[in-house]
Amino acid sequence: MVSQVRGVQLARLLGQWHALPGRRRSPDYAALAGAVRGLLADGRLPLGVRLPAERDLAEALRISRTTVTAAYRELRDSGHLASRRGAGSWTMLPGTHRVAPNGLWIPLDDRDMLDLGVAALAAPPELLPAARAAAEDLPRYLSGAGYHPIGIIELREAVAQRYTERGLPTSPDQIMVTNGTQHALDLVLRLALAPGGGVLVESPSYPNALAALAARRARITTYGLAADADGWDADLLLGTLRQVRPRVGYLIPDFQNPTGHLMPAELRERVVATAHAVGTDLVIDESFVDLPLDGTDLPPPTASFDRHSRVVSIGGMSKPFWGGLRIGWIRTSAPQVQRLAAARVGVDMSSPVLDQLVAVHLLDVAPAIVAARRAQLAVQRDALLGALAARLPEWRVTVPRGGVTLWAELDGPISSALARAAEEVGVRLAPGPRFGLDGTLERFLRLPFTLPATDLVEAVGRIAAVRYDLDRAGQPRWREPAVIA
Repeated sequence: MVSQVRGVQLARLLGQWHALPGRRRSPDYAALAGAVRGLLADGRLPLGVRLPAERDLAEALRISRTTVTAAYRELRDSGHLASRRGAGSWTMLPGTHRVAPNGLWIPLDDRDMLDLGVAALAAPPELLPAARAAAEDLPRYLSGAGYHPIGIIELREAVAQRYTERGLPTSPDQIMVTNGTQHALDLVLRLALAPGGGVLVESPSYPNALAALAARRARITTYGLAADADGWDADLLLGTLRQVRPRVGYLIPDFQNPTGHLMPAELRERVVATAHAVGTDLVIDESFVDLPLDGTDLPPPTASFDRHSRVVSIGGMSKPFWGGLRIGWIRTSAPQVQRLAAARVGVDMSSPVLDQLVAVHLLDVAPAIVAARRAQLAVQRDALLGALAARLPEWRVTVPRGGVTLWAELDGPISSALARAAEEVGVRLAPGPRFGLDGTLERFLRLPFTLPATDLVEAVGRIAAVRYDLDRAGQPRWREPAVIA
């Protein structure tokens, strides 16, 4: 059965879709078709969805039906819409596309890009020695079935020790190994959130977490982060918790993705206390906790203020080590770990033993790896900041104290249009609306500093060139962006 989007729903997703002002303004029908392509490209409008009737969309957008008819015709011509008389029109993509790892669609002939859509580093040199050592350790596991639903004991001990060293005493029985942080979040939501349950998230937030919540049909309430260095307004956040009383709160207090904000210790304590008072379980994403920059001191883990098993912490190897090593974990109470293991069998049986052994060896040398990562990221962050100041001085950027991303406030609501234009000059971007709901955040853009400094400077130069051309160009050619992680 094909689902359908109503006119008012599509209008809300489209947001500010009109053609940008300029000497060679493109027609409204072309701007509308391009905006629909953009929604398809970044996953906000699914494939196979029936679009509203022309009259319905025209009324919702307060434009002429002729404009909608022309936009639909252009979408059919470009391979983004299929129509059948009496059956309506539904979304699709041209046949020369493939599915990227995160479910988005990218061209089969995708050329070598400067990819600023993925906020992750290449593998460290220590990975190969760790893999060789793991292969040597593997024989002692080969006599068993290989299923370890909560993870092998060596890795759970290593992860528990890391929490203990951060001031949060943890036993291996409180750790469950998962196939990455996203898998950890999915498992926690399966146990903690019934379909349709209420969830509080920051805005902006991690897009793949929003996708996981949408899969649970969650009723999402957002709390808006400030663009400046403070990030969270304590009174507003705690007031929202008391008013909404969500079943689950998903927060990223350590170098928040995408803003890079760091939640102070006092607010962490107050959030935990308020969550307990209103019956909210907190899921704390610690993906970036290993990456403070400039000597920034980390506050205590949020779970260290928990006295009632209301806080579940999730983390993994992707950001400080390598995204290709799909190892994550959950830290919670020991009974909760057992319940998660029981729920896991409906998803998978366990994480790969060999990958877990690789993780054990990487964690053995983690101090050296993480120190090198921090030094590398500080240099690349400063190079990106310098390039933005020189080429795009109108943009506002708060310098993050850690993590791997900048959250840039642009000089207009152009994020999606800029991402589409940048694709044409070999730069892939993650537009602001990917990090929010219903097409908001068009004035923002996430810029990771995980590429080499020379690539970042080159990317900013290309972005600046297309930004200058946006108000002057005619009808653009469209391509689809790819992975955002």
